[in-house]
Amino acid sequence: MEKGNTIGIASDHAGYDLKLYIKEMLSSLKYDIKDFGTNSSDSCDYPDFIHPLASKIDKGEIERGIIICGSGNGVAMTANKYSNVRAAICWLPELAELARKHNNSNIISLPARFIEKETAWTCVEIFLNTDFEGGRHQRRVEKINKVI
Repeated sequence: MEKGNTIGIASDHAGYDLKLYIKEMLSSLKYDIKDFGTNSSDSCDYPDFIHPLASKIDKGEIERGIIICGSGNGVAMTANKYSNVRAAICWLPELAELARKHNNSNIISLPARFIEKETAWTCVEIFLNTDFEGGRHQRRVEKINKVI
């Protein structure tokens, strides 16, 4: 992914501190960042912040996103309600790589309570710098939204 493209980022209260760290790292590399909130560690409802980010990705207005909550599950479930969103929960760099290579994931979901900040940053770097392989994986990705 070329630097200069906008990266959406959102979290709930549990992911707020990790979000600040990831934003700092992205800024140091000159990425454009659209922060959808939350803006504090006060208790909040993650769908209020994830829906706006996922909607922008669904419409193609933002190419990639980073979402963070305590487990990574709630934010991923919310984001994946959108047809063109493929949010992958990643807590290891290898998962981030495969999410991009094989699943063409466009959102990485980080579990703030279960990942060290340096590992989270490594996952984000890999997520942003790994291309989708296409081929047999393209066929599979196209089947994700088909209801049988």
